[in-house]
Amino acid sequence: MYAPGRDEELRWMRRAIDLAALCPPAAGAYSVGAVIVAEDGTELAAGYSRETDPREHAEEAALAKLPAGDPRLATATIYSSLEPCSQRSADRTPCTQRILEAGIPRVVIAWREPPLFVADCVGVEQLAEAGVDVVELPELAEAARAANSHLGFS
Repeated sequence: MYAPGRDEELRWMRRAIDLAALCPPAAGAYSVGAVIVAEDGTELAAGYSRETDPREHAEEAALAKLPAGDPRLATATIYSSLEPCSQRSADRTPCTQRILEAGIPRVVIAWREPPLFVADCVGVEQLAEAGVDVVELPELAEAARAANSHLGFS
């Protein structure tokens, strides 16, 4: 499994945060960026919230760019500027479930989802319970929040 050094971890998360800045602001949604990195340290795919659809999440956008069952996902890491969602409207699959279905064994986040839209996001807990290695980079949480200044975060 891909296990980069701290500087590389921070670099990938900064890329995810930069992607979050590309999100069209929406009053009822976070701006999030996600990057999927292969075991060899190369970028497989990246995406951001509302990239191609007003209801699309960042992890969803990044995963959609790879074929289902891509064997590289079994050793990849996904960097997301915000904790992957654990619930969505009935017709949308939560990002936590998408990550588990893709078989990604490692998730790195900058910021835990605050209770603005969902009272109790448990994406990190669901991933950890399923055996996924979850890493939080709290030193970049402020930068991830800044991409959501349209929601009152700074």
